[in-house]
Amino acid sequence: MRIAVVGLGGVGGYICAHLAKTQHEIVGFARGEHLRAIQTQGLEIVEDELSWNVKFDARELEEADGIFDCVLFCVKSYDLEEAYEKIAPCINKKTILLSFANGVSNGDTLRRLSGSIVLDGCVYILSHQEKAGLIRKKGKVFATIFGGETNAAAKLKELFDAAGLRNKVPEDIKKEIWKKYIFISAFATMTSYYDASIRCVYEQYTDEAKALLLEIASVANAVGVDIFDEVQKALEIASALPQDASTSMHLDFQNHKRDELESLSGYIVNKGKENGVQTPLMQKMYEALLPRHVV
Repeated sequence: MRIAVVGLGGVGGYICAHLAKTQHEIVGFARGEHLRAIQTQGLEIVEDELSWNVKFDARELEEADGIFDCVLFCVKSYDLEEAYEKIAPCINKKTILLSFANGVSNGDTLRRLSGSIVLDGCVYILSHQEKAGLIRKKGKVFATIFGGETNAAAKLKELFDAAGLRNKVPEDIKKEIWKKYIFISAFATMTSYYDASIRCVYEQYTDEAKALLLEIASVANAVGVDIFDEVQKALEIASALPQDASTSMHLDFQNHKRDELESLSGYIVNKGKENGVQTPLMQKMYEALLPRHVV
């Protein structure tokens, strides 16, 4: 297969580095200093107990050519549409598209834009681009979850198995995406609001974290997804993370970079209003973060 990985940050870089070890043709797309470092020195992956370097075909998205069998979008949700438009000439109706961006509507966005085969999915990982050419992953957490069209999901599973990337193809992918979303929405919002790590937020504001998780679960329930069981699980996960582990949105706020406030916080406020669900805590934090929001 010919695979494109669009975005080589914490998620895309880690996935692409593993895929590059397979026999498939892998092309990674990045930009700027990060891209130049990968092109000259390869991509360095630093995990808790090991580090390794891998070289692969890395380019700017404008340099994409040929047709890809699969495109993995590992850009933020706000960049998804632009990334799709740039790589669209290299996609046909048989191409498998999958976004690993945070959020619950990225598959819908791709289906609106494309006539290709679209899977829904999410990824569990704590990683970030530490500097140009280097991705740091923290802790043991890693899993990709995807589903939708059966044959396409099976092909992607074979690919990820070959790369040694843990994966799951569930029967109800919509629920699985919301199970990921409830955690990242709550803790991305709280870590950004309090400027603290996930573990710190959990330890100092446990009751508030639970209340926020319940608000998100209530919104999910209003759109037909029951994830109330995930509230306690999310708290347990937060309690076991490394002390300094945080969220990508928190890091973006710290670095004054474009952030996912609308897809991770504003989405819940708006969906709550649409469905008659009160979300006072999320609304308070969302409105407090808006002045610092970078569009």
